[in-house]
Amino acid sequence: MYYLDLLVIGLVWGCTYAMMALGLTLVYGLLRILHVAQATVFTLGAYCGLLVANQTGSIALAILAAVGSAGLAGPLIYRVIYEPILDRPPFVPLVASIGLLIGMEDGFRLLFGPYGLSFDNNPWFDAQIQLGGVMLNAVQIALVVSALVTIAVLAWLAARTRLGIGLRATVSDPQMAENFGVNPIRVRMATFVVASALAGLAGLLVGMLNNLVEPGMGGLIAYKGLAIIVLGGLGNVAGTLVASLLFGLIEALGTVTLDKVMDRDAVAFAFMIAMLLVRPHGLLGKAR
Repeated sequence: MYYLDLLVIGLVWGCTYAMMALGLTLVYGLLRILHVAQATVFTLGAYCGLLVANQTGSIALAILAAVGSAGLAGPLIYRVIYEPILDRPPFVPLVASIGLLIGMEDGFRLLFGPYGLSFDNNPWFDAQIQLGGVMLNAVQIALVVSALVTIAVLAWLAARTRLGIGLRATVSDPQMAENFGVNPIRVRMATFVVASALAGLAGLLVGMLNNLVEPGMGGLIAYKGLAIIVLGGLGNVAGTLVASLLFGLIEALGTVTLDKVMDRDAVAFAFMIAMLLVRPHGLLGKAR
């Protein structure tokens, strides 16, 4: 039963990483940018959701605030930070993204304080449901359900809508897509809205799960997200999903088997390095 609990915890965190990493994969697949600043959007969503939840007591309004604020921040970051430097070498947007991450974290510390905030009333964590002998709280269930819904919606968008078709066409051949009437600016803006909204929702749910929202909370998860998209195969959505779940499971199980040697985060990164030594192009990536 103990290992079953660890398996569930691993899946919960794997779903969290998937929501973060999917946005990173979408941005990288479209613009070939490692969007490290996604961490600030993650944190922004958590803070906005927490403030609304504490003021209103409504989780629905908190979710709307987290998704809305993050969804607005994404295209703003694209317009202000990335669009002017798209023609520069890849390391230039990466440096700009890291700079934004550092600046926004300091901004959060100045605005909300360095020690973090908690939810005034967090009954979602206390509400527990037993499934097959495993106790889950409402936030853990919400994380898994959100990830599953997100994957389903993204799959539908990619296969059934003009936006999804335009996105896939722009990734495959930007010039040809533009010649056939696809507006690349709209596709990029929509991509940042979707990627950022996912990060904002994930930030709020992680804040609820830990009952803590702090300025640097997005940093580690964002770096794990970057590791996951590399492990899955850069730009490969299916590989990102597989790598996210593996990351979560390895972390959970590693806390039992390797807890005296390294901590949970170190276990996951060691696993990533070992896998990349075997498959340098990622789990589902194609060798070039």
